[in-house]
Amino acid sequence: MSASHHRWPVRIYYEDTDAGGVVYHARYLHFFERARTEFMRALGLEHSRLLADYGVVFTVRRVDLELAAPARLDDALEVLTRIDAMTGARLRVRQEARRDGRLLAGGDLQLAVVGTDLRPKRLPAALTDRLAAWVAAAPQPAKGA
Repeated sequence: MSASHHRWPVRIYYEDTDAGGVVYHARYLHFFERARTEFMRALGLEHSRLLADYGVVFTVRRVDLELAAPARLDDALEVLTRIDAMTGARLRVRQEARRDGRLLAGGDLQLAVVGTDLRPKRLPAALTDRLAAWVAAAPQPAKGA
């Protein structure tokens, strides 16, 4: 983890590609999900513990996905994850898949915190503190970026 992003390596396998050997667009959402899970784990916020200890889970409420360039079979990518904003029951997250520093796909996601009944629930204070410390330490993107 760096001060601005969590970084997670991804290798492109045959199962990730279409008939032309190019990563199928929906696979980026899989890569982003895994990277967010590992980001949370690095903060000590494993999803199973969130559910068991606090009765909350994160669910994707909105995704805006941009595809800038293709990734291909056997490529080594890096998925960067950054929290851009936090409110009581939502997180705004930016994720990017890059190859050798070049943006291939980017996503702006809004995550909702819900209870086991799938109704919105505020983040518990212990979680808010950890996430807020990360947000405070990370350089924020320029307006309009």
